[in-house]
Amino acid sequence: MDRPFDSPEYRRSRNAYTLECAFEYFVTILMTDAFLAKLLGHIGLSDAEIGIIASFVSFSFLFQLFSILLMQKIGDVKRTVILCHTLSELLFLSVYLVPFLPVGDRAKGLAAAAGMLGGYALQYLVSSVLFRWANGFVDPRERATFSAVKEMISLLSGIVFTLAMGFVFDSFEENGNLRAGFLVLAGVILFLNVCNFVCFCLIRREEVKKTERKPLGEVLRAVFTNRDFLHIMILTCIWEAARYLSVGFLGTYKTAELAFSVGAVQVINTAANLCRFAVSRPFGVYSDRTSYAHGFRLAMLLAAAGFAVGCFVSPGTRWLIVVYTLLYNVSCAGSNQNSFNMVYSYVEPDIMVQAMAIRSSVGGLVGFGASLVGSRILSAVQERGNSLFGVTVYGQQILLALSCLLTLCAMLYTGRVVERQRAVKR
Repeated sequence: MDRPFDSPEYRRSRNAYTLECAFEYFVTILMTDAFLAKLLGHIGLSDAEIGIIASFVSFSFLFQLFSILLMQKIGDVKRTVILCHTLSELLFLSVYLVPFLPVGDRAKGLAAAAGMLGGYALQYLVSSVLFRWANGFVDPRERATFSAVKEMISLLSGIVFTLAMGFVFDSFEENGNLRAGFLVLAGVILFLNVCNFVCFCLIRREEVKKTERKPLGEVLRAVFTNRDFLHIMILTCIWEAARYLSVGFLGTYKTAELAFSVGAVQVINTAANLCRFAVSRPFGVYSDRTSYAHGFRLAMLLAAAGFAVGCFVSPGTRWLIVVYTLLYNVSCAGSNQNSFNMVYSYVEPDIMVQAMAIRSSVGGLVGFGASLVGSRILSAVQERGNSLFGVTVYGQQILLALSCLLTLCAMLYTGRVVERQRAVKR
């Protein structure tokens, strides 16, 4: 081997990265779904506005484009990642302090949006850099399996965290002290930020050497003339549009129209994450043995099935949301890591960070555009009294149907185009 993957320093780095991903996942839980919907609803935002803000994670992928410039200047990867992640999670913390600002609801909404956008912008500015740095301590032949195990640890610990936070928050809400609940969540994010900092410090330092850098024009030319990579980018756009067209609008749907409590939503999420946990390692092993693209196509089939079930979720059939959540979460076991790892198959290592940044940025921009389209559709249906041709239909049902169609397109594109490409030799 060229690198000592079995050395204590490399093992420590992998373990620290695994823990860091778990702590980062906990913060993500608090910034999505029912928790975020409760906060934004409390300060007076509409369902459509909440869906748009929830989709800022997609728009923030655009900031990965700046990582291309960052790679030309960065001298200390470790220090840069620590600084950006620390500031990012402090901005997320500030979102839970917005209800205490002595300003009007509109100003509070803008402050919450700014905190979300700023937090995600800093996080995704260095996400490609972090991915390359931390995964440099993983044997390439076992990358999908490592990713799966890392995800399993995040999911299992996230289940306990989700249940605990859900029921703690419900207790504050039942006692009519919702603002105290927001303060508790802010304190938890601060603690997780400290944990993340410690994990980053334990990962082995690896600086980008000046001799490794190519001129920016040469890098961009290499990326955009790689037809296999362009196919990956098209696939990413289809999938991001499918996800963000509907998923960001389900948080308020669960707690409003479907009348689930935050705690009940977290129980459903827990059950779904247990299923995702159970299939994560088999999904990783399957992808290592076949291909990342093949694993991604299987994930698309499961996601399409989930969106299809979601089309029929209404107040009268509200427990179908359990089936949808199970299928969608299980599909994420194959889509999340394989979507990243596919880039490894078709891009040379020396332009990896730039390619991943371009892919994520373009896909994120498409995803955010899809969320804007989704908000217009949702508002239009709500203005009609949740009725279409005299039949009671909720906007979220229509959005889920559109997501299903786009996901089927992604599945077909993966099988007909991406899987037929020849991987780069390592």
